[in-house]
Amino acid sequence: MVLAKVDLWEIYEGLKYNFLYKNDINSIHILLNLYDLEDNMKNICPKYICTNDIRKRIRRQLVYRKDRQLISNNIALLLHEDIARLELVLYLEGYKYGYYNNKWVNTLEDETIRHYSIEDIYEKNFLFHHSICLKDIMKIKEDFSLEIDQKEKKVSFLHDFINTYCEKLIKGKVYNLNNYIDKQLKIEYDLYKLNIKEEGSLLSMKELNKIYKTIVNTIMKNNIKLYKDASWFGVNDRVLNRYK
Repeated sequence: MVLAKVDLWEIYEGLKYNFLYKNDINSIHILLNLYDLEDNMKNICPKYICTNDIRKRIRRQLVYRKDRQLISNNIALLLHEDIARLELVLYLEGYKYGYYNNKWVNTLEDETIRHYSIEDIYEKNFLFHHSICLKDIMKIKEDFSLEIDQKEKKVSFLHDFINTYCEKLIKGKVYNLNNYIDKQLKIEYDLYKLNIKEEGSLLSMKELNKIYKTIVNTIMKNNIKLYKDASWFGVNDRVLNRYK
């Protein structure tokens, strides 16, 4: 039995690796099957907002450069697919964590049936996924989120996972940004000739260091929030599915 669990864990990790680092789409579908979450796909919907946040933060960081818009757009385009894959994997990990977390599913169910009849719950497609007007439910969500934070302080699963991904896949692209950024052309006229020059200078190592740090911090902040939101959705969906 222990060996079977170890083998299954290795399969999970291999599928995640193939999807994240080799862009193997089939791996994510197999992973969903193994997680037994395909029936809940209607409520699995990561927002993919991290890339836009990176674009905004880089643009503010490079406010002194005329080509800041060009640089921020190129970074977003360059990293979009890599970050989207990371967001999807962490969303699924969070959703699974909440969906199979019997402690919090039972807690939320107990409180839910205090406010809604069985018939009401049966008719719902969403429970407390997005909107919470009840203080008791809000307290459950806050305590659940706090437990995730406390667990993360002990094991650093999310921080290590994200840092490793950034080191392996994002860092090299960031430090080679000068090879990816298309220079804007500036046309200058005088009485005798037409001059076409490239506008903007290469990014310095100091700038690249700051850009990479900003990107990692943004990915970290957004994806930890994403994981926690997905975990909460998983808890809610499990409660609903008990009445379907």
